[in-house]
Amino acid sequence: MVNVGEKAPDFVLKDHKKNEVKLSSLKGKRVLLSFHPLAWTKVCADQMKSLEANSQVFEELGVIALGVSVDTVPSKNAWAKELNIEKTQLLSDFWPHGAVAGSYGLFKEKEGFSERANIIIDENQTIVFVKIYEISQLPDINEIVGFFRK
Repeated sequence: MVNVGEKAPDFVLKDHKKNEVKLSSLKGKRVLLSFHPLAWTKVCADQMKSLEANSQVFEELGVIALGVSVDTVPSKNAWAKELNIEKTQLLSDFWPHGAVAGSYGLFKEKEGFSERANIIIDENQTIVFVKIYEISQLPDINEIVGFFRK
């Protein structure tokens, strides 16, 4: 598992609109990686809707919030439409299956999906916050926003 103070593992993933997102190209910005196990589940939906509901706050704070799961791009696209997600990018860690979650130490081999976790990366691509949640627990978006406001 990654730890605070370590350099964030770089990756390239496609978002739900088939746009490539490369972490290293976001250097100079703060990034929230919000890992969720699977699309189309209630807690995951609430987690992504909380990112979307706070998209303006994140923009004002200079934060790029990214939702990450092992679902395919078409599934993420349909799910984003279902949830009315327009500003938050939902990234597909489908193939190689869970490779990015694995590089962060979050992939659950037996289940085939990631932990539910929030990882915050600073402007220099150093990890400054790591929190894993129970699979059934909705992460507290106010905790994350508060961290960025410090």
